[in-house]
Amino acid sequence: LSGGQGFAPRLPVDSESIRFHDWQISYEKSHILKSICKLGSTECCAKEDANRCDLCHYQHSLELPHLPDMVFNKNQLVLKHKDGAIIEFKPMDALALVDNGKQPLEVACAQEWRETRPEKTMEEKFKPFDWTFTSTYQGTTNDKVRIEATDQALNMFKLMERENIIFYTDLTLFEDELHDHGISVMSVRIRVMPSGFFVLLRHFLRVDDVLIRMHDTRFHHEIEKDYILKEYIHREAPCSELQNSVPFWTNPDAMQSHLPVKDKRMQKLFFK
Repeated sequence: LSGGQGFAPRLPVDSESIRFHDWQISYEKSHILKSICKLGSTECCAKEDANRCDLCHYQHSLELPHLPDMVFNKNQLVLKHKDGAIIEFKPMDALALVDNGKQPLEVACAQEWRETRPEKTMEEKFKPFDWTFTSTYQGTTNDKVRIEATDQALNMFKLMERENIIFYTDLTLFEDELHDHGISVMSVRIRVMPSGFFVLLRHFLRVDDVLIRMHDTRFHHEIEKDYILKEYIHREAPCSELQNSVPFWTNPDAMQSHLPVKDKRMQKLFFK
């Protein structure tokens, strides 16, 4: 729709869904969250308003002084099993895990960065929170998914086999450029092959000349198994210890092998 007075153009929503054995796998991909309330730049929808705009819904739901530069609020990946198990990946749930308490990470740009934000009061402006938007989000599951710890490792040989790609998508959930001092981005991608599916959920943080941090959660399901194997890894190092890998600082896929592992956990997700 376009044209006429009072009509806003509808922005496209890209979506796709496939049936893969006992799973329905679908995604939605759309535009970023608008930065101004539907009531105007100086107004805000009431918290109890059932018809509040998407921006106000996020601001009321998340206890953060402000949101990342880009929140792709409509983007989501959903995996539904025929017996009711659901695994999904959503921006709101990812941002809900951003710490809004006092953070130890202080860099020279922090003060400058805070002062550029259009908060209404000094109290809000200097309210401490994790301005890097680090999130340990590992996906959202319903009560039909049973989770157990395991020592079983991902079958990397299987994942490296050449197979036809039946279905693939790569979604950004949120992104912030840290006032041009780096990047913080949460993304999820999936590929479906004849043998199963593989999901990588990643939060990548680079604070220029300070540190690089990665939280990776991988999910691998082989069709003959009654579970999904999940691997969570936290990698991190100060930039002073990463001088031999400077060419890869902007490439998360290449950078992961240069970062020391701080935490690693394996789990099985049973869905039957």
